[in-house]
Amino acid sequence: MYDDDTHQRARIRKAVLLAAVPLAAAGLLAGGWALAGAGPGGGGRPGTDGRGGGATPAPASAGTSPSAGTPAPAGTAPGASAAPLAGKVVVIDPGHNPGNFQHTSEINKQVDIGTNRKECDTTGTSTRDGYTEAAFTLDVSRRLRAVLERMGATVVTTHDADRPFGPCIDERARIGNQAGGGKGAHAVVSVHADGSAVGNRGHHVILPGLVKAGAADTAPIVEPSRRLGERVQAEFARATGSAPANYLGGGTGLDVRKDLGGLNLSTVPKVFVECGNMRDPEDAASLSDAAWRQKAAQGIANGVSTYLLG
Repeated sequence: MYDDDTHQRARIRKAVLLAAVPLAAAGLLAGGWALAGAGPGGGGRPGTDGRGGGATPAPASAGTSPSAGTPAPAGTAPGASAAPLAGKVVVIDPGHNPGNFQHTSEINKQVDIGTNRKECDTTGTSTRDGYTEAAFTLDVSRRLRAVLERMGATVVTTHDADRPFGPCIDERARIGNQAGGGKGAHAVVSVHADGSAVGNRGHHVILPGLVKAGAADTAPIVEPSRRLGERVQAEFARATGSAPANYLGGGTGLDVRKDLGGLNLSTVPKVFVECGNMRDPEDAASLSDAAWRQKAAQGIANGVSTYLLG
């Protein structure tokens, strides 16, 4: 455990929630982040959802709209700071890209991740109804960006479906490392959904393991990334009501890995958030629900905030 006691965490969490500004639908649309109808997406074999491995196409994803049916975060209390994260730089990394499905040869090219070489990217997984992970991660990431910006953070995204495919996993790491005028982001969150077996349910946060090989040296970020991951996991569970994954992590909702280029090549605190298992019908129902995705974004934002304000 770390040196924050229960009362300190509760105090910080209360301050963060009070500082959040309402995200009314009109405000969201004015911010220019509404997600248009579905673009092409792709599904992967279970267990190959962009963390490595080959890619297999899936049907086009269902359309989504961030403002439809989504609850607004808590309002700002009188006297509370409207910008508690001013001066903080956060990078959001939406897993995959809807265009990856049409560029499989490009995303299958190998890149150096320090320990070995891996595919540039993959298409990601999908629900059985064809809602793709790429569409899900974009939607949650846009919601997350809006929440963090309302709290005063400077937010950078690795992509916004504004490029034909990718970026590759090594470039995603570089974006976080070089954010903030080259000083690096204060925190990086990569948004994903898992592609595991039916019956495997719940969320988990992936933390970088200790790696020193080639271009990879995670020693400086292992401890702060764990603190970031612990806070994101706790707040995600609180906001969504989702249980920690029942198939890994021993019920902690945390999983340490040394095989992910996006973590191995990072020089700043970074975690992956696997919001649920798209291949399980019960989890898929939540992931496909716009109101639940807003809760997911709020939970991640609260976790990032408690880490940055800690």
